[in-house]
Amino acid sequence: MDNNKAKTTENALIGAWGISLIATLGSLYFSEILKFIPCDLCWFQRIFMYPQVILLGLAVIRKEYGIARYSLALSVIGGSISLYHYLLQKVPFFQSHAMFCGRIPCTGQYINWLGFITIPFLALVAFFLISVLSIFIIRKEKEGKQI
Repeated sequence: MDNNKAKTTENALIGAWGISLIATLGSLYFSEILKFIPCDLCWFQRIFMYPQVILLGLAVIRKEYGIARYSLALSVIGGSISLYHYLLQKVPFFQSHAMFCGRIPCTGQYINWLGFITIPFLALVAFFLISVLSIFIIRKEKEGKQI
């Protein structure tokens, strides 16, 4: 892989790590500073986001681009949970058919910026961006191995 492609791939990895870090710090801000109690689906989303800070951080340090496959898997699963959670909050059909979600209702909205930005929406955006960057890294790695 030439130097320019390597730098682009490294920047994508750093970007994915940065997004995971911001998402993790944001969720901790909501729960620890603002005292928003996470619902069960929020906890599942955290389970798929928090490890990425460590995995992607170590991958940045060691320049191990193969981690993108694992990051993609975590992001697709976490993003699917985020999408479902967002649908529970915003789509009446899903709200009326929502199952019990624990002590805190999953249909609740601590924030509702601009009428559509909720915490699961923010998580969905983060998972989506990490997925896009992971796919980019995987493709660049395949190109580099073909040279």
